[in-house]
Amino acid sequence: MPLERLKQARKITIGTKQTMKAVEKGEALIVYIAKDADDRVVLPLLKACEERVIEVMPVDTMLELGKASGIQVGAASVAITGE
Repeated sequence: MPLERLKQARKITIGTKQTMKAVEKGEALIVYIAKDADDRVVLPLLKACEERVIEVMPVDTMLELGKASGIQVGAASVAITGE
């Protein structure tokens, strides 16, 4: 399951703003994006990942991504910045 890597990651960023910062700084190793997130929120992040050749893993729901990240609410995007 693709979320196992996220659950075991040593360092992550949660939320689209923080994830975008990690991508722009070159710190993101892999980015997870919820399929049910608002396109206008995640499309700029997807474009930035594509430009920087960062792997993007889709996750079914924001709630599922949030729980895998250790929070009790949904998250549109999460990045692993340290394993």
